Amino acid sequence: MMQSKTRWSLASFDLEGEARAAGLARSLSLSPLVARLLVQRGYDRVESARQFLNGGIECLHDPFLLKGMNEAVSRIRAAAQNGERVRIYGDYDCDGVSSTTLMTYLFTRLELNFDYYIPHRTLEGYGLNKAALRAAADSGITLVVTVDTGISAVEEIAYANELGIDIVVTDHHEPPHQLPEAYAIVNPKQEDCSYPFKGLAGVGVAFKLAQALLDEPPIEWTDVVALGTIADLMPLKDENRVLVRLGLEQLRQTEKPGFRALAEVGGIELASMQSSNVAFGMAPRINAAGRLEHAKQAVELLTSTDHESAAASAISLDALNRQRQLIVETIVQEAQDMWAAKCKAAAEAGLPEPSVIVLAGEGWNVGVVGIVASKFIEKYYKPTLILGIDGETGKSKGSARSIEGYDLHAALTECDALLDHYGGHQAAAGMTLHRDNLEAFEAKLSALADSWLTEEDWIPKTMIDLTCKMEDATLRVREQLAHLEPFGIGNEAPKLLLTGVTLADRKAMGKESKHLKLSISGQGKMLDAVCFGSGHLTEHLSHGAAIELVGELSVNEWNGQRKAQFMVNDLRVPHIQVFDKRGDTGSESLPALRKQLAAGKYRVPIVLVPSEVWLEAAQPSQEAADVSFMTYDAFVKQQKVSCSHLFVFGRPPSAEKLSYALAACEGLEAVHLHYDTSRTLPAFPTREQFGDMYKLLRRECPMDEEGISKQLASKLSGITESTVSFMLKVFTELEFIHSEEGLVQLSPVTVKRELSHSAEYRDAQRSAELNEIISAPIKGLTDWIIKEVQNSLLHLNEGVVIS
Repeated sequence: MMQSKTRWSLASFDLEGEARAAGLARSLSLSPLVARLLVQRGYDRVESARQFLNGGIECLHDPFLLKGMNEAVSRIRAAAQNGERVRIYGDYDCDGVSSTTLMTYLFTRLELNFDYYIPHRTLEGYGLNKAALRAAADSGITLVVTVDTGISAVEEIAYANELGIDIVVTDHHEPPHQLPEAYAIVNPKQEDCSYPFKGLAGVGVAFKLAQALLDEPPIEWTDVVALGTIADLMPLKDENRVLVRLGLEQLRQTEKPGFRALAEVGGIELASMQSSNVAFGMAPRINAAGRLEHAKQAVELLTSTDHESAAASAISLDALNRQRQLIVETIVQEAQDMWAAKCKAAAEAGLPEPSVIVLAGEGWNVGVVGIVASKFIEKYYKPTLILGIDGETGKSKGSARSIEGYDLHAALTECDALLDHYGGHQAAAGMTLHRDNLEAFEAKLSALADSWLTEEDWIPKTMIDLTCKMEDATLRVREQLAHLEPFGIGNEAPKLLLTGVTLADRKAMGKESKHLKLSISGQGKMLDAVCFGSGHLTEHLSHGAAIELVGELSVNEWNGQRKAQFMVNDLRVPHIQVFDKRGDTGSESLPALRKQLAAGKYRVPIVLVPSEVWLEAAQPSQEAADVSFMTYDAFVKQQKVSCSHLFVFGRPPSAEKLSYALAACEGLEAVHLHYDTSRTLPAFPTREQFGDMYKLLRRECPMDEEGISKQLASKLSGITESTVSFMLKVFTELEFIHSEEGLVQLSPVTVKRELSHSAEYRDAQRSAELNEIISAPIKGLTDWIIKEVQNSLLHLNEGVVIS
């Protein structure tokens, strides 16, 4: 048995869904698995599924359905006609940079007299600010077009109006109750906006403005739309799906110097560009500029028309990203040391560790603390807040990331009295407070977590789309799954639960054996599975185990060959595992076993030993001080004993005693067999041997009761004295013989009796059959052990105690 790392939550799929999936599979020539996925994701009609799979530019919505679009278009065209000076005002994150870049493309094509401005993350903070607006007015700017910002800038836009600057807001963030008095606001999330899709990124809104001004969608700019949409974690549904898919196609064949240089420094093959390359290769480098220096460097890269300058900019951003990574690593290490000290102090005081992680350090870069918080979530799975402290003012500014069930925004609202500013949503938030309030802040947040979360909430959850069998794990199915791409937020790569398979082989691979490669079999087929970062599990998976895997179907290409493989996110073995070391050289060496257990790989190990080796086994050992040794007789006296790994050292005296030991183990996950199978037990006597002895008794009786077993054994070939004693007991029970005045005599046979009528015979036959299992091939022995453990659990559930 091996537990999964996470809670598995399998999405439901009813009979009606199966029927619709079957219809899609027939109509669109899809595999049943792909058809079920489409139905599950809401595309349960042929037309909607076809549009999802193949929809293109014709699926884009009319940009003039956006409230404020007419006014925005009119004002920008007027600026072009009048030769006004226009400024694009953006944001420093990847969506803001992408939006600024697209608007630069647009205003260049419209031949506007323009420039752009992005505030400095540390010095100015997010959004419009009055100083920047004052500077714009002083330089003759009469129109500012915001991108990815502005929807909440009520005071700033009022100030701009006083300065004689018109503001056109293009944004996608949630509008506040009071909207700014801008010349025009284009935001699909406005309450009275009839636009059919609300999930556009800031760059998506900018694209719609470009579509409206150009009277056609500028497909050649969808590459930058894809960059901002993916980076800002927007749902890849509806219009976003079309824009990102078109954008990835543009990137695969791009001639833009900026994107080509960015791909080169990131080691990305443009021809095979996927959304994951954008998310993990391009976006971090674009974001690094705004996090550490200034986002204008990223805009300069994306707007570059010269390959040499683009290469220099890309190299600079790559260096910033590596610097960002080092800063993150440093803060992570300092924060982990701080967290360890905090947990130690709590333990010494007899208190539990805080339920919410709140860590703050002087000089920590507030531009990367959100990344640090995310890494803490991955490692500790607790709501985490990381803050940088200004040593002079004591102001602490930070970012938070949460787990399912803990609403960060609600928690921060409860702590309103301790905070200067805060904002965000359930999963992520930002806040500012004085360092003097940090201790009370942490206590309040932890108390809320203890109140809101159940024991189950502290275990990460994996959402699973569908179960699949080996028949689904084919290259054809994977190629059809590619039609569901691009994958991302709102259209995640399908998580599959692969069942009905057994483990044929496993091995560690990669540098320092960090990764795990599995060969699994089922339905007469073989499939490779890879689990990154899980090389340590190699020794904890038994050959032939029935294994369940959660992950994604992928393609492995090697030496021109393509085949399906399974990329594993999590796995479990739902039954007791049996590790067969019987007959291995040194497997019966007690010092060798102690040394193996001393490595501490096994939780709650117990070594089961025969009585004759008890004294040797029970001797204290520095190598395996935490290991318990027990005899079979000691186990029989136990009602329950905590044991996850049972090591069977030395051949069990009987299968029945081994069964008692198995039944007594609570929480048993694995059985390790360390004994010699070469020694054979006396064979159970055959019917012919019973017949031969009866014939001998007829010739020899009456016989002296004392020593009769020895006398008969000497005259019977291949039968031991102990076997003869057992056969005599059977004959006595069946009334074939009896004892009278110290003599064994034949009894008159009046009724025919089978050997199986003897309870002595039946018990011994059953014990003999069970004892054969001890030396049986591993498959049969494993099946028996699993059955015995299941029976013991069943008896306990029925209220029967095995003793």
